[in-house]
Parts: sequence; C-alpha cells; structure tokens
Amino acid sequence: MSVPENRLKKNIFSLQLNADDFLPADESEKQELVVMRKSVTFWRDGLKRLVSNNIAMISLVVIVFVILFAFVAPAFYPYSYSQQIRGSENLAPMEYSERELATIESGGRVFPHILGTDNLGRDYMLRVMMGTRISLIVGLVASIIVLIIGSVYGAISGYVGGKTDIIMMRIVDIIYSIPDILIIIILSVALKEPLKALFDRNDFLRSISILGPSLIGIFITFSLLYWVGMARFVRGQVLTIKEQEYVTAAKALGASSGRIIRKHILPNCIGTIIVVTTLQIPSAIFTESFLSFLGIGVSAPMPSLGSLASDAIGGIQSYPFRLFAPAIVICIVILSFNLLGDGLRDAFDPKLKK
Repeated sequence: MSVPENRLKKNIFSLQLNADDFLPADESEKQELVVMRKSVTFWRDGLKRLVSNNIAMISLVVIVFVILFAFVAPAFYPYSYSQQIRGSENLAPMEYSERELATIESGGRVFPHILGTDNLGRDYMLRVMMGTRISLIVGLVASIIVLIIGSVYGAISGYVGGKTDIIMMRIVDIIYSIPDILIIIILSVALKEPLKALFDRNDFLRSISILGPSLIGIFITFSLLYWVGMARFVRGQVLTIKEQEYVTAAKALGASSGRIIRKHILPNCIGTIIVVTTLQIPSAIFTESFLSFLGIGVSAPMPSLGSLASDAIGGIQSYPFRLFAPAIVICIVILSFNLLGDGLRDAFDPKLKK
C-alpha cells in the first residue's frame, strides 16, 4: 500500500522520528549490506596463510637452497667425496697445492677448493655437500617411517577404543619410559655387523652405496622408537573426529572400520599430521648427526655432518673452518625446518584462525 507523500514529510522543528527511516529497503540497499566471503577450500586457505607468513617462506627458500646444495651441486663438482688428491692435504679455503699451482702456471685449469681439503686431501666443500645429503635423507626417510607407523597405530587405537586402546597406549607408555638415545646407540651397534653381513651377501643392497648398513640400522631404530609421539597425537585427533556426524552416517551405511579410517578420519587430520611430521625432520637430523659424531653413524668414507664435526675436533686450533662448516649447516637446516613447521602449524591449525 502506497503512503501519501505529505505524510512522509517531517517538520524540521519537530521531535518526531523520520518516517522515511522505516520504509522497506529496496534491492540496491540490501546488496550494500551483504558481506560475502569468497568460498575457499581448507588447503587453499592454509596455503594463503602460509604464504603470508614471511618467516616460514624464508625458511622454505632456505630449505630449497640446502636441497639444491646437497643433491644438485655435487653433480657439477669435478671431485669425488672419497677422492684423495696427493699433495693437497690440509689446504686452507681457496688455497692450491704446489702441483696445482704448477698446473695453473702451465696454462691448465684447476677447480678451487672452496673450503680447503682435509688431512687426506679430499675436497672439504664436496664432503660437506654429501654430509648434508645424508642428513636430509635420514631426516626425510625417518619422518616418513614415523608418519606411517604412528598414524596407523594411533588411528587403530583411537578408533577401536576400549581395552584395545588401553593395551596399545600402555605399550606406548612403556616405550616412552625407555631412554631413547641409549637404546638407539645399543641398537645401532648391535645391528651394524648383521646388516653389514647382509649387504655383503646381497648384490642389490651393495649396489645402493648411499644406503649402507649404518643408515639402515638408523632407520630401523627410528621405526622402533620414534613413532610413539605421532601415535599419541593421531589417537587424540581420532577420538575427536570419530564422534562427528559423518562418521556415524558412514557406520549406518555399512562402511567397514578400515574404510572409515582411510576415507573419513585420517584425511580430516592430515593437515596437523603434516605439521607434526615436518617438526620431526629436524629431530631425526639432529639424532643422526649426534650418532655420527659418536662414531656409530654412517660408515667411512661416506661423510655425515656429525662425522665431519667429530673429525674436525682434533684440529680445531689449526683448522677451525672444518668444524664451523658442518656445524653452521646443521644449525641452518634444523632452524629452517623448525620455523617452517611453526608456519605450517599456524596456517593449518583451525584453532589458530583469526
């Protein structure tokens, strides 16, 4: 019903309310009040938040640079990590031996020793590259092993519940009470000789030179001990998710327990699982470097950052750069992965959304 125009007019000296303010809003006014947020997926929203985190992105760039340094740069290096150059022992950074100087004077070309050489005449820069490669391989493979074992164990324990959950968690508590470093040292020493004999008998294993018996022993010890933290975390996530309505609906439709775990429970906590796995990588790298520093890590002549630091202790006063180089790389790698893990946690944890 239309309202007469004279009834909508108001005297400017009147204290009455303006009748125009109570008229129904038209379509244009309604659209001005609508605030729409663009629909995005969980992963796209998390990646957007991660990209906006400058510290996490700088850490990611550093990690990419370290990966290129460890896996790509050695392919363009003219030396081998085990090559002993006669007459080039104990060279300082960017220093040439007498034979190399004679080659340069005669018109030849010699690639410089950027970080010098060790006491056996091996190029130290290349050995740092290969040591970084070993540490990264150990960190990534060990984290994948921990992810698989811990996720499966924790998901089964949390989903089944009852006495099964109690028994499985008590096993986790027992493993937690064991001093992990001591057990890792014992297992590494105990498995070294059997694995070495296995490698000597198997041509295929012997052909994979980078995965020597020492590295396999480290992977076995990680798979036996370091998955308990992941299992506890996944169990806590599963206990919350299994009470959701879509899990109840899947049960009502006759879905098996394995399918519910694979298709509904694990995918809904995969974001936080990735964060925990990323934070596990620096822990594995540090443990491997510690074992190699004690002399029970990778076998010679394969270098590791820990073994390089251990070998450099004896000549720290004469050749301090041999200790500083692997120590700095270890610090950079561990710090970068920790900062990236913090950034992933801030990006993919729904509780931290602003």
